[in-house]
Amino acid sequence: MTDRADIAKADRSSSRGRRVGLGLVVAALCLGPLAALAQTQIYDARTKKWVDYDKKKARQYFARTNQVPEAFRRQVVPFRTAEKPGTIIIDGNQHFLYLVQPGGQAVRYGIGVGREGFGWAGIVRVGRTAEWPTWTPPAEMVARDPNAAKWAAGMPGGPDNPLGARALYLYEGDQDTIYRIHGTVEPWTIGLDVSSGCIRMNNDDIVDLHSRVEIGAKVIVLMQGAALYKGV
Repeated sequence: MTDRADIAKADRSSSRGRRVGLGLVVAALCLGPLAALAQTQIYDARTKKWVDYDKKKARQYFARTNQVPEAFRRQVVPFRTAEKPGTIIIDGNQHFLYLVQPGGQAVRYGIGVGREGFGWAGIVRVGRTAEWPTWTPPAEMVARDPNAAKWAAGMPGGPDNPLGARALYLYEGDQDTIYRIHGTVEPWTIGLDVSSGCIRMNNDDIVDLHSRVEIGAKVIVLMQGAALYKGV
């Protein structure tokens, strides 16, 4: 767990890049694309230094340990917010998803988020959920990605499906935003900016989240780059 001294240090260091496990982000929330920020970093306990965490290092780490870095593993953490239990708060800057719990706590999960040009922020809701969902790539993806084009009519759910074991479909009002919180067949990408805007989790974590979340749950996707001290 992070102590107050570490949090203070992270606040002073925020301008140098993303700090995994330290601090949060918030700003005015409006649905729309965001620019990418600085390189993701993780704390190396051996060297006591922050180090860059990119796709290559993520693959190497996962191949060596068969898991993601500790900060991105599911855990219960202190979390102060005015939002009610059951609310999902997504901090793409730090690559965390928080499920608010009673008593000033939250379940924190590591996530992968949108790569450059595909980030977004807003307040939405869980419109529906699915187990082993069908993946239907949006028209824009079909147009730019030959691998997606062959599944234009939909890819059946299963262990090779990009949506993984579960999916939460995010709605704005009664309209599907096309964004999802879903599993992944690439668990080493947790902690990275890799998706086309959807929030990805490892399959064990999305199964856990799916079991806890109700239809209609509020989902807050925080804008990157601002400090949050008192919750949303």
